[in-house]
Amino acid sequence: MTDATDAQLAAQYETYPYPKRDPRDEAKRLIVGSPGHLLEIDHWVFGSRRSTATPLRALIAGGGTGDATIMLAQQMARAGRPGSVTWLDRSAAALRIAQARAAVRKLDNIAWEQRSLLDLPGAGLGPFDYIDCCGVLHHLPDPVAGLRALVSVLAPGGGIGLMVYAPHGRTGVYMLQDALQRLAPPEEAPAARLDIARRVMRHLPETAWIRLNRSFDDHLNGGDAGLYDLLLNPRDRAYTVPALAALLDSAGLRPACWVEPLRYDPAVLMPDPKLRARLDTLDPIGRAALAESLAGNMAVHIVYCVRAGDPADRADPFGPDAIPVTREIPGDVLAQGIQRDGTMTVNFDGLRVPVALPPLADAILPLVDGTRRVRDIAAALAERGTTAEAFDRAWRATYPKLEAINRLLIAAPSGG
Repeated sequence: MTDATDAQLAAQYETYPYPKRDPRDEAKRLIVGSPGHLLEIDHWVFGSRRSTATPLRALIAGGGTGDATIMLAQQMARAGRPGSVTWLDRSAAALRIAQARAAVRKLDNIAWEQRSLLDLPGAGLGPFDYIDCCGVLHHLPDPVAGLRALVSVLAPGGGIGLMVYAPHGRTGVYMLQDALQRLAPPEEAPAARLDIARRVMRHLPETAWIRLNRSFDDHLNGGDAGLYDLLLNPRDRAYTVPALAALLDSAGLRPACWVEPLRYDPAVLMPDPKLRARLDTLDPIGRAALAESLAGNMAVHIVYCVRAGDPADRADPFGPDAIPVTREIPGDVLAQGIQRDGTMTVNFDGLRVPVALPPLADAILPLVDGTRRVRDIAAALAERGTTAEAFDRAWRATYPKLEAINRLLIAAPSGG
């Protein structure tokens, strides 16, 4: 399913493979994000019930220059996790960069497929336990067809991680896209269009909304590829929460997690009790939509989703054998972020939200290392004089708050 705009998109990503990446930088750092983080997949997709000994078959649909592919393949390699990651994209230029990045890291758990995700039905690929599709659906001629193509190769019990653009946090982008459509029509060569865009940016009026928006920086720090993808992309849809929920429903999917969950809780933005009382009349999508409208700074939506009929089955974080794990920030560092008033301030793209934690949180978090069970943490604190009841109260108050900001998850079980 292609059209003239689709041909322009293909030309764009061959000329300016996205995002801009230098394979030599792989020796310096690993780019980490959502969706597609291994700990998040274990937790949000599989409910921390799928054994780490079970091979994970992952597909990165629209792999681009390799961020999600390299991240997941590297995390699996470091953890000794069996399985493979399949990179899929139609851009030959992006393929060369992604393969060069993998070569620097000596990753041998990646398969390479140069084709469109729309070719997946009947392509003989899969099934895949996890499918990652980040920044792709909103560029397709028919996003519903694209999402259904992904579902066609999703294994039973598997899940999908999606990122799509959101309208409110991209205020200013579509105004400038409209201006550049007139000054540099998509029919022109990409290099000529980019030249016009750079000239416009140099003389942009101080009142232009994009100057005031700090929710993205591709036009400032993303090089030619970033500027082109943000402002010159010939097809760029944005989804509100209800629109994305409807897209998922059309493909037989439901959200397992909106990342990060606290972003989508309007209660944190409404301290007035009378206003909060009105939240009880809203369903989960309505509540998330309200948070989106109030915050105004969501430039993307990241969601993990599973088939609508799959059970919402998750490991019990309060069970004695559950193993909590922090995501990227070590527990002792998290504890240092707790202020004297017992709150931890979270920054959601400029929106600062205080998260209230119990007094014992700063003693619990340094003990969370991804190997200790809940019972082990309780025992360590008992040696310091903390009663079982006090620990249980504190853990039940700490875990949900930090899970809601995607900082504290439950590790997948090990063994066969």
